[in-house]
Amino acid sequence: MQLGDLLVSIAVTGLVLGGACLLLQQGEQAYAIGAARVETQQGVRLALERLAAEIRGAGYTPGSAAFPALGVAEPTRLTIQHDLDGDGAIDRRGEQITWLLRGSTLRRDAGGGAQPVLEGVRVLRFTYLDAAGQFTTSPEAVRSVVISLAAVSRYARAPAASRVTTTVTTEVRLRNR
Repeated sequence: MQLGDLLVSIAVTGLVLGGACLLLQQGEQAYAIGAARVETQQGVRLALERLAAEIRGAGYTPGSAAFPALGVAEPTRLTIQHDLDGDGAIDRRGEQITWLLRGSTLRRDAGGGAQPVLEGVRVLRFTYLDAAGQFTTSPEAVRSVVISLAAVSRYARAPAASRVTTTVTTEVRLRNR
């Protein structure tokens, strides 16, 4: 009778421990998915905030020199120009900043090479609007830029099937034009 009781208690304990392990595994997976979403959302917000701030300041000059605020205005590449020293020329490091998508990495080049800003980017699209709010392809006519940025979560512990894409779109007005 004692051996039978022992076998029953071992079987019940095994079932309880198996259920607890399954519950812990699902909790860890839910945490990994949530962490991946948060990481991606924070990265997209940070990149968009920095990009928007630089677009707002495009065309800045402490002097009276006139130059285009944007050097390049392409759908997937944007070059912002500032005359930081007021000499009337865009020739120093940091006076011309290029944002572009290379592979799945959003990069920013301020004269020291294209540094990575955000990984896992699926979409980077710039749309340029003139003073009347109409689409334009001329860098000189641009008064605002619509930025669309989409990135996929790349948290290492999250399963590939649970990766979520975060998409953000905003319109930024050039203050100096």
